[in-house]
Amino acid sequence: MAELQELVFHNNTEGESSNAAPQKSELTVDEIIEQHVGSFGFSQLLHVFLVSLAWMFDSQNTLVTIFSDAQPQWRCKGSSSSCSVHRSICELEKGSWEWVGGSKSSTIAEWGLICDKKFRAGVPASLFFVGSLLGSAVHGRLADKYLGRKKTVLLSCLLTAITSFVTSFSPNVWVYAFLRFSNGFARSGIGICCLVLSTETVGRKWRGQVGQYGFFFFTIGFLSLPLIAYPARRSWRNLYKVISILPLAYSLLIIPFISESPRWLAIKGRTDEAMGVLTKLAKLNGKVIPTNIAISNSTTSTRVHSSQRNLWSAKWARKRIVTMMIAGFGIGFVYYGVQLNVENLNFNLYFTVGVNAVMEIPAVFLGSVFLSFTGRRILFTSSAFLAGVSCILCILFSKKAKSKASWPQLSVEAVGFMAASMAFDVLYIYCVELFATNVRNFAVSMLRQALMLGAAIAPLLVVLGRLNPKLSFLIFGVLAVISGSITFWLPETKNAPLYDTLEQQEQQEKEEKLSSAPEREMELVGVAT
Repeated sequence: MAELQELVFHNNTEGESSNAAPQKSELTVDEIIEQHVGSFGFSQLLHVFLVSLAWMFDSQNTLVTIFSDAQPQWRCKGSSSSCSVHRSICELEKGSWEWVGGSKSSTIAEWGLICDKKFRAGVPASLFFVGSLLGSAVHGRLADKYLGRKKTVLLSCLLTAITSFVTSFSPNVWVYAFLRFSNGFARSGIGICCLVLSTETVGRKWRGQVGQYGFFFFTIGFLSLPLIAYPARRSWRNLYKVISILPLAYSLLIIPFISESPRWLAIKGRTDEAMGVLTKLAKLNGKVIPTNIAISNSTTSTRVHSSQRNLWSAKWARKRIVTMMIAGFGIGFVYYGVQLNVENLNFNLYFTVGVNAVMEIPAVFLGSVFLSFTGRRILFTSSAFLAGVSCILCILFSKKAKSKASWPQLSVEAVGFMAASMAFDVLYIYCVELFATNVRNFAVSMLRQALMLGAAIAPLLVVLGRLNPKLSFLIFGVLAVISGSITFWLPETKNAPLYDTLEQQEQQEKEEKLSSAPEREMELVGVAT
């Protein structure tokens, strides 16, 4: 009887244990993506596509001044004997000439920003990038600390649409400059948040390619600009009204279908929401996350402590971000400056802008290919050096007569712009991988500030280039080479994990250095033997 009772008790115990809920297995967001969601499936492709669409009107609002603030062609009026097309416009009598496209074709034509007022023409573009500089810091902090990536993109898109539309009603150059500053502040959240939001949903080996995917849409926006500007060539105000439509439509029709970053939700302690996003991504990929999988609470347990540490609290992080900002200043100066400087190449403006826009396509394609097997650091350095050498070669191929176009110069300039574009794209991806999730958006925003600071000074050099194009190309070349040289000491991040906190990153990188030290010693011993 006792044996029977013991057998019944044993069976009941087995039944209870078999019916008990399986023990939870805690994994990081990175591990869940790699093991259960898929490194890069249909869901991530769709998500990245929707997010990256925003780069199109980010590009349009950034580069619109190439057309709206361009100095149009002029011609002599009637049979005026005091007018000659071979003389400087500043030497002619006021009523003896006229603008070919009419006085409303550009801000320079409408407000007479020539001769003694010529440097005023560069002020709006410079203030746009100053606004982008300040806006990057604000949007970066909002995205990391308060709103998250998705809501910050929504805010930035809405403000971009509003400021772009209001700009079309500017009564004078100073109001116009202020509204360009506001537009730059508004659009600055698009690029940094879209890049981070795209890369934080894919596996580590796809981060570089996904980052390039966004820049491809930036290129599409660039390519679309001449097509939009040409029909509006007689009214720069209409140009601003047209480009204000896209960000508004995107905010209303596309953003509701975009998911928040699961990494950001996890470090904020919103693990249920993060798991919901991951589950949705896995479902679209035809996969199922096991019910016993949970997001590791190691990040959430330290998030309060981590919030007290920022990017400037760790010496190694400070060195990295300062280096990235110095490199970013030079590349931003060259990348935006070369685009704005196309008017000094003595070719049709729409043609040269189209050539530069087309050169962004091989830059994105080659960047994606090289990023799959080449280190970020060496790729950035090589691209920056090529851009610098090409800009300097533009001096050698320039024509003595300003009215003559040089096809070799245009070809070299196009190659230099392609290299600068590649360096610009790679630098963003490199920055994303250098810093932990809790400061990643802020780090990218700091890089963005440096890029925009360089871009803010570039328009003034372009105005100077109207008098001396060789000097502008020389400065572009020297800055590109310096930017490529300064990143030599930074660590390589290819296939490195994305850390959640600064503490975790610091600890893991120290452990990797200690573990790799004996291996290096063994290699040296082997070589000596």
